[in-house]
Amino acid sequence: MSQQLLPTATPKRTRQAVWELLRLDRGFAVVAFLVLLAATGVGLATAPLLGRIVDLVVERSPVGAITLPVVLLVIAAIAQGVLMGVGTNFVAQVGERMLARLRERFVERALRLPLEQVERAGSGDLTARVSDDVTVIAEAVRNALPALSRSLLTIVLTLGGIAVLDWRFLVAALLAVPIQLHTVRWYARNAGPMYARQRIAVGAQQHQLLDTIGAGKTVRAFRLADDHIDRVRGKSQIAVDVALTAAKLWTKFYGRLNLAEFVGLAAVLTAGFLLVRDGDVSVGTATAAALYFHGLFNPINVALALVDDAQAAMASLARLVGVAETPPPAEPEKPAVPADASVTASGVHHAYHEGEEVLHGIDLDIRPGERVALVGASGAGKTTLAKLIAGIHSPSSGTIRIGGAPLEDLGPAGISQSVVLVTQEVHVFAGPLADDLRLASPDATEADLTEALDRVGALAWVRALPDGLDTVVGEGGHRLTAAQAQQLALARLILADPPIVILDEATAEAGSAGARVLEGATVAALAGRSALIVAHRLTQAMAADRVVVLDDGRVVESGTHTELVAAGGHYATLWQAWSDTRQNV
Repeated sequence: MSQQLLPTATPKRTRQAVWELLRLDRGFAVVAFLVLLAATGVGLATAPLLGRIVDLVVERSPVGAITLPVVLLVIAAIAQGVLMGVGTNFVAQVGERMLARLRERFVERALRLPLEQVERAGSGDLTARVSDDVTVIAEAVRNALPALSRSLLTIVLTLGGIAVLDWRFLVAALLAVPIQLHTVRWYARNAGPMYARQRIAVGAQQHQLLDTIGAGKTVRAFRLADDHIDRVRGKSQIAVDVALTAAKLWTKFYGRLNLAEFVGLAAVLTAGFLLVRDGDVSVGTATAAALYFHGLFNPINVALALVDDAQAAMASLARLVGVAETPPPAEPEKPAVPADASVTASGVHHAYHEGEEVLHGIDLDIRPGERVALVGASGAGKTTLAKLIAGIHSPSSGTIRIGGAPLEDLGPAGISQSVVLVTQEVHVFAGPLADDLRLASPDATEADLTEALDRVGALAWVRALPDGLDTVVGEGGHRLTAAQAQQLALARLILADPPIVILDEATAEAGSAGARVLEGATVAALAGRSALIVAHRLTQAMAADRVVVLDDGRVVESGTHTELVAAGGHYATLWQAWSDTRQNV
């Protein structure tokens, strides 16, 4: 299956999304702007006051004459500090609220993405967006946004202050602008694509790491460690190379900004010398102009340097907005309603890559309430068929019907209500165990939870937990064993109460002792439901109503356990190998 990354929003759409998020807090944003404006205005009084002190010294005024300017400097410093702190806090609050809304939209839409689309993109792509990209944006919101707001206000008002002193100082100061604008255009042109490549490279690196770590046992078993290490090293090297190229770009950017500072300050000092010589301004006024321009060094560099953070944040933001605005899977105008809990697959073919079929003309019928075990060697196509019936993938050709209705007529919502897929990769959500169970049935009472746990044989160990159903489990909480996690999944299955269940090797990670417990729990959870069981342990097949054997993507046998063992075909061979393994353990 070729990798197709999740969508990324266009720059225009990303800017629109930012504006839409900001509009929800526009009142608070205006207050924050006004507070920062007042803080910057107060701060501008510093340079003229210092200039006044210089003039008093030049005029040899009495020592007491500088008392008032000094007191005013102290008052201005205190007022600016307080106002700037309040304004910065307000700006950060606006940014955090925007980020929180974006996160909510992202998570809401990510949870509704078709699993087929997530699988095509690779786990690393979604993981990088929800971790690295969110981190980049959060840093920009908490640090870059307040700093940029302060810097832009300071630049605008300071230039105004320079013009008030003498318009010729402003002309001199503006000589730095062409260099700065050229630098920003050059950097923006090169940095945007650079950071987009960096985010993709990091996503590919994480995908390879997750793939290697997740398949650690298989990698070691087939002695593929060196090959996978080389793959991780290759992906990591690409990410490092892109990061180093970005660092070189950043260094050149700052070098050009330093040149602009030199040109601008030299021009202001030259203008000051000429104006003082001609008697047009005082030494204190020239000093104030030089201080004003020198005071622009930091805000201008901060504002322009934040182009770097802005480029990185916009690249990350475009990736989040791209997912947040992905349209949900289309639902049919008039969804079909299954007539019963039957499953019918007719002439089903499927290929992840064009010309490389995994399933070849599968025909399968599951009657309402029937439990069918799907067995076969690794790579026979069992999991692929299970995912097709669960609606995760669409068959390349052929039809799959649930209760007589084609899957496409049911729509995603109809499929999720009719069919539930339980795999060996069970997740225990962080939080109280009761909340974990209620994910399947939000309105379930404590009695409902207790009954579901009792049916899967989990009630005893749940009651033994420190706080029973209120015990915090998952990340940072009480750790459950693999068997307990699967029992929890089966209890959720009972609470969800779907008519059709697919178990894809659901006891594979539990170990031998845990598997025996889970086999009983599985029987209880499947009572009264149609079930397709991808059998990891052939004892599950033995207990099924019927066994279907896949080999190289084709159904080669179908019948009861007893019939197939007696037939001496593929299943009998698998059963013999399984029995021999059990005897040798």
